[in-house]
Amino acid sequence: MQESQSDLAQLLRQIEDEYSAAKGGLSGLCSGAAKHQFITARMENIGAYCARLSQLVGEENAIRCVLEAAERQIP
Repeated sequence: MQESQSDLAQLLRQIEDEYSAAKGGLSGLCSGAAKHQFITARMENIGAYCARLSQLVGEENAIRCVLEAAERQIP
């Protein structure tokens, strides 16, 4: 149980980090296709983390966690 809680905390932190990076990418020095590719990669990572999260807490709870992480990072 302790290991799954640790995995959960790590996944949530990674999701928040990806949202933060994507947000930073919007105002970064890159432009055009490079900016799009950077943000797309962040969102794909979030999708992968969400899939792993759903294995731990179920799909509905995983989606809720991802949405809450997004709300904390994107005002």
